[in-house]
Amino acid sequence: MHKNPAFSQAVSLEGATNMLYIGGQDGVTADGQLAGDDFATQTEQAYKNVLEVLNAAKATQEHVVKLTIYVVQGQDIREGFAAAQKVWGTQPTAVSVVIVAGLAVPGALVEIEAIAALED
Repeated sequence: MHKNPAFSQAVSLEGATNMLYIGGQDGVTADGQLAGDDFATQTEQAYKNVLEVLNAAKATQEHVVKLTIYVVQGQDIREGFAAAQKVWGTQPTAVSVVIVAGLAVPGALVEIEAIAALED
């Protein structure tokens, strides 16, 4: 299989585990404002928001087994992956990218959902 530093082709879980489902995180800052009006800045913030939710659940990005990234049509995916690696690093995670016409937050260009397997 093709190896990519940004994602894994599959992630396997064995035994009983607690699951954490993180709802869509936009590139919104703590004050509810978009971090910027460009795709890269919003992507960085969205990943930071995912990490913040993980931290609140006493988890890390290593617990994440799946990301679903919703990208507004017309964005350069390469800019998103570059921005993601600034925050997320090269921790391989199973990833799906979905191109959409728009998102619920006006002006949002990206939204990230995550599924994490937590240790008992």
